[in-house]
Amino acid sequence: MGQFSKWLLHEDQKEWFDYLFALLLNIVFVAFTALLLWPLGEVTVALRLAKGYWIFWTVLIATSAVMVLSQRMFRMDLHERFNAYVISGVALSAFLQLGWSAFAALVIRSGVADTSVWVTIVVYVVGVVACYVASVIVGVYYMGSLYRLVNSALAILAFILFSIWPSAGAAVYGWFFELF
Repeated sequence: MGQFSKWLLHEDQKEWFDYLFALLLNIVFVAFTALLLWPLGEVTVALRLAKGYWIFWTVLIATSAVMVLSQRMFRMDLHERFNAYVISGVALSAFLQLGWSAFAALVIRSGVADTSVWVTIVVYVVGVVACYVASVIVGVYYMGSLYRLVNSALAILAFILFSIWPSAGAAVYGWFFELF
């Protein structure tokens, strides 16, 4: 294990470390959430979040690949068209982050329909942490500090907004949620 950890923590392997960290964080969060919500009778929320994460990873990988291809096709890189490169990355990552926050808010809202105040608070805290975990996952594919700052803040603020106003999340992203 010593050689693997030395290899993984080497500066050249930062991308692998970030990817494995996000993956492990995601798995541990879903497992912990299931164990936390099981005694409260809300394990379906954890299961729906787990399914959502699987779809989120798939959509994130696919859209990131399309983004890389389109940036190459239009010759957007850090040296020639810096603004276009950064703005396109921020726009796509923010769109994906908003989608996750809308999904999480709708899952949490449906999960706490007939529960006590204590259970509602616990489940909403799970929703906030779920959005943070999603921002860590987005940070794997959009690595700049600008992307991470924007997506972390956007994750929490959008979750709060979509929790208060769920029809906005359903209006913008509802068509996609109905596919799955």
